Amino acid sequence: MKYIVDTHIFIWLIRSAEKLTPQQLQVLKNASDNIYIVNISFWEIAIKHSVGKLDLFGFAPDELPKVAQELNLKIIDINSQTMANSYKLQQIPKHNDPFDRLLIWFCIENNYTFISADNKLNAYQKQGLLWI
Repeated sequence: MKYIVDTHIFIWLIRSAEKLTPQQLQVLKNASDNIYIVNISFWEIAIKHSVGKLDLFGFAPDELPKVAQELNLKIIDINSQTMANSYKLQQIPKHNDPFDRLLIWFCIENNYTFISADNKLNAYQKQGLLWI
């Protein structure tokens, strides 16, 4: 299996690994060759950091791609066709985060399992989302 980490999971890996579930930790440790982060996560972090909504505990946003690589996360760039196709993801009430929606669509379209702690993701399973 191939896995995509949600943005908050990446941040937890850096600073708060105790927030990860035992299942998430097991996958992250045992599937290290198949764990990815999508480039959109770095943009999300940079935006939230620049408006004061995210403390990066001494890191600057531009350092995080290197940190991801040090954590053995492979970086995937979302292509323009995936972005254009993302309108196909059904709208779920109270889940309007554009970053999450794009990551979810990417996982569905490319058959990745999403690693996230977002309990709203159950609603996307009927659209094909696999997540832990």
